[in-house]
Amino acid sequence: MSRTTTPETVRYAILPSPIGELLVAAIDQEVVHVAFQNHNFERVIERLQTQFGGPVLRDDEALKFATQQFEEYFAGTRKSFELATRQPTPDRFLSEVQQSLATIPYGETLSYGELAIRLARPGAARAVGSACARNPMPLIQPCHRVVRADGSYGEFSGTPEAKEYLLAFERGDRPHASTS
Repeated sequence: MSRTTTPETVRYAILPSPIGELLVAAIDQEVVHVAFQNHNFERVIERLQTQFGGPVLRDDEALKFATQQFEEYFAGTRKSFELATRQPTPDRFLSEVQQSLATIPYGETLSYGELAIRLARPGAARAVGSACARNPMPLIQPCHRVVRADGSYGEFSGTPEAKEYLLAFERGDRPHASTS
């Protein structure tokens, strides 16, 4: 990851969810990263510090604008996120995949190949899968909604159980869980 030229302060919050704790990081009011509990949060914080060059501080209050939307999502009252995000990568293909992820409706899935076709890159299913696995803002950019052509889950930046839970939750197969 490349470091920005001007050091920026990253603030983060850790919030409980039915799929384990989530780390949500932002600069000002722009989300720059979401990490699942299966990631080493200390390493995530170190990468954010390297990437943005400034301090990385836990500040639950500063992230209320974002954590409230995650709480609403897991309560079943929010179907999409309305958060400003900052694409921290110069990788054009990854950016295209991330933008396309937001067009997959709540409760629906798309195969890696179908997403590649939407991007006018038929045959790039594996590259789409790789981009989904590197998505720095899962849930906001819902990579969990992308599955293999046979309907199996495929790779996910969270755990396979988290992807299974999210897909079932969005289909209405699981009760809405409280994050309190």
